[in-house]
Amino acid sequence: MSIRPLDLLDLPTIARYRNDVLTLDSARALTRGHPLGAMGLLAYINPARHLYAAIRNTDGTPILGGVIHSRGDTYAKLLYLAPSTNMGNPHLPALIEHLSAQAGEWQAVHVIAEVDESSDVFPALRTAGFSVYAWQRVWDVSLLEKTESGSGSDWKRMRSVDLPAAQNLHYQIVPQLLHPIEPAPKRPDGFIHAEVRCFASVSYGVYGIVLTPLILPDEGDVSGKIVSLVSSLSDRNGRPVYLNVRSYQAWLEPVLEDLGAKASQRQAVMVKHLARLVKDGQPARVVPANAGVQPTQMSRIDVDE
Repeated sequence: MSIRPLDLLDLPTIARYRNDVLTLDSARALTRGHPLGAMGLLAYINPARHLYAAIRNTDGTPILGGVIHSRGDTYAKLLYLAPSTNMGNPHLPALIEHLSAQAGEWQAVHVIAEVDESSDVFPALRTAGFSVYAWQRVWDVSLLEKTESGSGSDWKRMRSVDLPAAQNLHYQIVPQLLHPIEPAPKRPDGFIHAEVRCFASVSYGVYGIVLTPLILPDEGDVSGKIVSLVSSLSDRNGRPVYLNVRSYQAWLEPVLEDLGAKASQRQAVMVKHLARLVKDGQPARVVPANAGVQPTQMSRIDVDE
């Protein structure tokens, strides 16, 4: 049976596998909960995002998955695959390819998936063209403000005037080869330190808050700054707080461990390139005065009409 979009007739299948899902977008899972739960299904009516899900049912064994894309972003994310107990299905790579093709129709040039190191889905993702480009670990920092005092006054919410500073930090810390996959922030969304040497993007949801920090390696009192950052979240409302640390910021992990933060299992961050990003060329309007140009010699050809 061919792959097709999910529809209302698939609600029994969704209900069947709602607790047997492999999530591939950690931040979204921690902030918005189960991708096949009520909050996840409500995301389909959000006009700010592209969200697509598909299913393949062969011999009564369905596999389904979803992909998500925020308008204006150059990348999409694999959202989930289900059932998680059937990641060895031979038709799974075709389903992943189908979801990636949909991301291409949204003008995304990359598709990203975050997978636990021990997951059985690695072979299917590699067959579908995904490769590992970074590692990450999510740390639960909800209790840090109780271990040390932090006023939070050193961190402030970003404004438009702070965006160039955050972009500069991004270009200094994120390896250049990853810039097409992880572009610099385009919107003033997050927190920036008063010394403009630390930045943290933020993702809010009903179930939690995820912070992704960018801190220069030679920064002092990093533990105090992390605690201060967590304390500055005045609108937590009891929600847990997580810190997402990528491999190019791995030096933060011993600091978090010393603070008593709880680490999740390490994840591979994988990417599939849908297209090669080519910058538009700018043709020269005039020939430079010192350039030697040999004119082309052409003969006239008379053609009878």
